[in-house]
Amino acid sequence: MQYRVELIKSEEGYAVGCPDLPGCWSQGDTEEEALANIKDAIKDYLEVAADMQKLREVRYVDVVAS
Repeated sequence: MQYRVELIKSEEGYAVGCPDLPGCWSQGDTEEEALANIKDAIKDYLEVAADMQKLREVRYVDVVAS
């Protein structure tokens, strides 16, 4: 599966985030390192999301506007 990532170059190297996965960020000294690190971060994110999905209960509540 492909995910869009955004690279941000700075004096320290590269920050990289995945906009489709809120909070999924990584970094690296080089562009290549940052991209390798975000791949690992995405894999970890998806594993945790799958584990959390197993614990969720969905309910509905009625809200009356005043």
